[in-house]
Amino acid sequence: MKKILLHLESDAKASVFDQVTAYDAGVDQVIACGGVAPEEVTNLVYGVMFTRGGDSLRNSAIFVGGTRVADAERLMDGVLQTFFGPFRVSVMFDANGCNTTAAAAVQKLARGRKLAGKKALVLAGTGPVGTRIATLLAREGCRVLLTSRSLSRAQEVCRDLETRAKVKVEPVQVRDGEEAGRALAGVNVLVCCGAPGVRLIDGATWTRQESLEIMADINAVEPLGIEGIKATDDGKERQGKIAYGALAIGNLKMKIHKAAIQALFRSNNQVMDLEAIYALAGEMSE
Repeated sequence: MKKILLHLESDAKASVFDQVTAYDAGVDQVIACGGVAPEEVTNLVYGVMFTRGGDSLRNSAIFVGGTRVADAERLMDGVLQTFFGPFRVSVMFDANGCNTTAAAAVQKLARGRKLAGKKALVLAGTGPVGTRIATLLAREGCRVLLTSRSLSRAQEVCRDLETRAKVKVEPVQVRDGEEAGRALAGVNVLVCCGAPGVRLIDGATWTRQESLEIMADINAVEPLGIEGIKATDDGKERQGKIAYGALAIGNLKMKIHKAAIQALFRSNNQVMDLEAIYALAGEMSE
């Protein structure tokens, strides 16, 4: 029986990247549906749920993606609300790569070391990846600070994280390099989640922070968010700090993405959300 993956997203054209990754993970057929509205989800899910039964249901699964994460979350809610009793299939959420990228970044930081009790700063962290990185770091036992150019935006995001993810994250306003330096005081773990090609912290600032131990940057476009590291850094020691660049994080992200797709077909009742994807990543060897 063929492994079939129903790919749902609100973007007009379903992501080629995610479809290719699914095939590389061993899926036999991807049914890609772009431009999906929330009210259309139920009938699409019915088509997956009611065509197979019993143990055969594990050979069907759903992937929810797209570039608009908030829209994708509404699609995911619709998928989960359609399931009832044994009538369900496994589903994975990774809109804009948010869950797999966050899982890869924090796994790089956590592997081989204890993060509990450390102070972590997530620069420009109000986006989908940044909030998920902050969530995972908090669950690892870090005291987490999350920055935005707007204090009100940072506060809004931190309140949302406390409500939805049940984690305590502290909002900080960082509008320039001077404020970034002040925010970095006493920090052990630095993660930069800024837009591509935007430098958020200069080399002189982070090199003089004696407390800083580990840093990661998810930006692969020059100039990088953290001056003085390279996108290829994979545990590279720089000025006494351990650095992880976007390409090293991205390589692990791809492995996690494929492993999560493969895991969908082990049973018909899995929900590969942030927590499940991060747990899977922790079981993997690089």
